Amino acid sequence: MKKSAIALISAILPLALLTSSPASAEPIKRKICVFDIIGNVGPVMGAMRDWSTAAISWGLEAELVPFTNEAIAAEDLKAGKCDAALITGIRGRDFNQYSGTLDSIGGIPTMDHMRILLQVMAHPSSADKVTTSTYGLMGIAPAGAAYLFVNDREINTLARAAGKKVAVLEYDKTQSILVSQIGATPVASDVSNFSGKFNNGVVDVVAAPLVAYTPLELYKGMTPNGGIINYPLAQITMQLIARTDRFPAEMMQTSREYFFKNLDAVLEGLAKEEKSVDPKWWVEIPDADKAGYEIMMQEARIQMRDLGYYSSEMLSLQRRIRCKLESSHAECVNPVE
Repeated sequence: MKKSAIALISAILPLALLTSSPASAEPIKRKICVFDIIGNVGPVMGAMRDWSTAAISWGLEAELVPFTNEAIAAEDLKAGKCDAALITGIRGRDFNQYSGTLDSIGGIPTMDHMRILLQVMAHPSSADKVTTSTYGLMGIAPAGAAYLFVNDREINTLARAAGKKVAVLEYDKTQSILVSQIGATPVASDVSNFSGKFNNGVVDVVAAPLVAYTPLELYKGMTPNGGIINYPLAQITMQLIARTDRFPAEMMQTSREYFFKNLDAVLEGLAKEEKSVDPKWWVEIPDADKAGYEIMMQEARIQMRDLGYYSSEMLSLQRRIRCKLESSHAECVNPVE
């Protein structure tokens, strides 16, 4: 081979190595802990398998480990036994207050509001808000609105909830505070046992998304005279939270965008599950009471913000989205969030 050819190859080879695509590199292997109350055959695990398939093209080989106990999944993330964990946004507040405030009471009235919010959070401009030196968000998926399930249809106003026992998540102090303020008794519970307490009559009221109706058999707790109060309290989310030192920033951003691009598929799944709810359970509340509930929930959000539980920045973003869709509301003229 001529010296000129050898020289040309010597010059090109380093450049080729520098510009080779990440896909040709060895993928990183990471352990992803997934909370799915049903376990390995549950819908959450199914969705995460699709995510892990897509992640191969990002250079990530994910080992998915199902957890039916959310608390253990969260603790394993803290301990570094998991590189990332898919948990509820409420528990995720311990890792990122901004994204953990998504589930604030009354902050996101409808899925239309949620779509706009998730689009904002998936944008690269939000990366600094969902990432700290320790933990970062890799995606958000809605789990549907939370409704009150009651064992007595007459509990359709706040006044009638006074004196009743209400299951609250023991790790979310905001729930105990709010329940106590309406004169009800908070009963510390967990995602894994609140339904059993309701179904066995230990508590009179639980808050849950409609997708919990069938797998957790909440119809047992409502039988014979209970129902579901037809007024959404909050939007529940599942959030994939990762240790930032275990994933490249670009990969985390790609994952956030993946979650948003697949939002419609998630919503279709939620709609299918919600159709399993027998219409006979719905309990309507007087229209006159709804305005009062909105005021009550706003006051609750401000209180939780001032106590340090909610992110003021997220509450402000939620208000702006509410006003974008319903500009006639009083809060749009005189904002307090």
